Amino acid sequence: MRSRIKVGVVLSNKKKNNRFTIKMQKKLVVLFGVVLLAFVGLSYRLFIITRDNGERYKKQVLSQQRYDSTTLPYKRGSILDTNGSILASSEKVYNVILDAVAVSRDESYLEPTLEALRNQIGIDVSSVRSYIAANAETSRYYVLARRLEFEQIKGLMELIGEENSLVQGIWFEDEYKRSYPGGSLACDVIGFTTSDNVGSYGLEEYYNDVLSGTPGREYGYLNGDSNVERTTIPAVDGNSLVTTIDINIQGIVEKYLKKFDEEFRDGFHEGNGANNVGAIIMDVNSGEVLAMASYPGFDLNDTRNLSALIGMPILDEEGKRTGEYVTEENLHLLEDDSNAMYRQLNALWKNFCISETYEPGSVSKPMTVAAGIESGSITGNEKYNCEGKLEIGGYPIRCHNTWGDGSLSIAEGIERSCNVNMMYVASATGIETFTEFQHIFNFGLKTNIDLAGELRTDTLIYTKDTMHATELATCSFGQGYNCTMIQMMSAFCSLINGGYYYEPHIVKKIVSPSGATVQNIEPRILRQTISETTSDKVREMCNLVVSGEKGTGKTARPAGYMIGGKTGTAQTVPRSAKEYVLSFLGYAPADNPQIAIYVVVDRPNVDNRVMDDAKYATKIVRNILTEVLPYMGIYMTEELSEEEIEELNALQVEIMTPPEPAEGEGTEQDEPEGNEGEGEGAGEDTGEDPGEEEPERSEPWKDFPIDPETGYAVDPDTGNFVDPVTGAVLGLSFEGESTGGESLPEEGTSPSPGA
Repeated sequence: MRSRIKVGVVLSNKKKNNRFTIKMQKKLVVLFGVVLLAFVGLSYRLFIITRDNGERYKKQVLSQQRYDSTTLPYKRGSILDTNGSILASSEKVYNVILDAVAVSRDESYLEPTLEALRNQIGIDVSSVRSYIAANAETSRYYVLARRLEFEQIKGLMELIGEENSLVQGIWFEDEYKRSYPGGSLACDVIGFTTSDNVGSYGLEEYYNDVLSGTPGREYGYLNGDSNVERTTIPAVDGNSLVTTIDINIQGIVEKYLKKFDEEFRDGFHEGNGANNVGAIIMDVNSGEVLAMASYPGFDLNDTRNLSALIGMPILDEEGKRTGEYVTEENLHLLEDDSNAMYRQLNALWKNFCISETYEPGSVSKPMTVAAGIESGSITGNEKYNCEGKLEIGGYPIRCHNTWGDGSLSIAEGIERSCNVNMMYVASATGIETFTEFQHIFNFGLKTNIDLAGELRTDTLIYTKDTMHATELATCSFGQGYNCTMIQMMSAFCSLINGGYYYEPHIVKKIVSPSGATVQNIEPRILRQTISETTSDKVREMCNLVVSGEKGTGKTARPAGYMIGGKTGTAQTVPRSAKEYVLSFLGYAPADNPQIAIYVVVDRPNVDNRVMDDAKYATKIVRNILTEVLPYMGIYMTEELSEEEIEELNALQVEIMTPPEPAEGEGTEQDEPEGNEGEGEGAGEDTGEDPGEEEPERSEPWKDFPIDPETGYAVDPDTGNFVDPVTGAVLGLSFEGESTGGESLPEEGTSPSPGA
């Protein structure tokens, strides 16, 4: 009975299970159909999206994928001298980068990596260990060291490259560092770059776009298959500059500027040998600058070294001199005051030859004469009487020789640097013509030399509407208007090369990274200032400044050579301080000028009673030309004394005597242009009766006692120092060759614009 009941229950359960299974199967079929229809619908929708919007969504997806980008640095172009020597270049350096995530992946990496950093590049591993511990999961870029050279990282690179190396998480980032092999050589010309590779001052700034290249890019991203895809756009290096600078000439110039400083440093007061000393050497027939320098200079590889400031005048907030000088004792005050420090550094970095103005003094007298001759106002054969001063506009304007030079031809006026003579010339020329020629000689305008920082001077000269008789008189000998060294040099070259004004330039060629010439920069004549005939006359007059018996520039002549030129001494503002800017502007050789040289000494560190003496500049010129002329292969034309031969041998300077001419042949030196050293007019027909002699002028200074310490004569009546050769009274006037102390009013009422 029980067994039948049990069998019946089992059969009943089987029937129930069969009914559930069939029902579920039907539901599953229905569900499958629904899913299938949905899938078909989604597939169709995806097809529509892909067909109509696929490209847009593809870009959107790619933009959201993980990728990285690395900047590839370009190499800044080099700066070369005229012979191909490197003045500035860019060297590859390396930044050491730490990937804290990578070095933390395995405990075995940490200690070997830290040990390698300590031993190979001297890293403080304690700070690195702390950084890794704090950033083990987040930091993939941390700079451990910057701008290391290859030799410094070579060992670390080798350890990282070893098979199964435990030194992990270290990689190297390429960069370029600007290098200046000459240190301070031509620092004013070259300029330097900032930390972000942008040029400051000089050629680096002026040609920044030329020297700069274009950075490259390396892109990396993960594609749809999770593979890294990379695209590289290479960097384009910058072009290079070939300059007109000759580093051998530049080095000679800088050597003698430094020698001057060493001689006069801390002489009358603490400080450099002068506030500034500048020098330019230029090819007179092209405008190419062969050398340009000023003192003090600075190391281009260490531009913020404050020790270079020692000896400079301290500037106030307005950039004016305070009367104090930077010393080792007060240097810390600059370190504590960033504004004062940058004021001083900017003054150091500026190029004195193009960025500072001053009253040029008597170096401008040849231009006064040239304007008069070229305009037809004078013939150049006139004579004027100098009685020691001339009253114009109510002001007695003195000559350097307070006893008077007597009747002088214009050539003698240039030779002796007579102010009265020049005032008569300017008066004959007239205000309108005089100011017109100042514009022709480019005063008041930029020369457009290819250097950053050239100063505008349009507000520092007179116009025909602002000039009056007194201003005309003072401007005739270079007081009352301001100019820059490069303006005066460029104008003077046109006086002696036939009248051609060349635009001064420093760069003669731009070269691509592959060495191909991108651009040749040819000499550019801007205008003809005077005729060749006038140029010849002015050059003969300037020759007398050096060769004439009473020439003021005799001490500029180097042994074995004859040169021409003009001295200058200009009194600075305030006039009461009796401080001076001394200069010599010359050329060589005298009969066929090839180069011009201009040296300016701004307030030498000496007693102002003897400051107004152009010899501070002429002696620098002599030293420079003694070495430069033989280097350039220019032959000597003058006999050498035993003393000069000993001097040249001591300097190890080659005695450049010309080769012997073949029999029956002459040389260019056989018949020089003009009769140098023969007195007035240098061989010109002056229109005077040669049998009629001028009465001799009194020269009382020749009987004055000589001060043994300075070598100057001393006027027993006044105590003033007097040049024993020319009779110039020192410490009295605008110039040692110029106007007297009572000639013009002091600052505040001075007619000088911008002075």
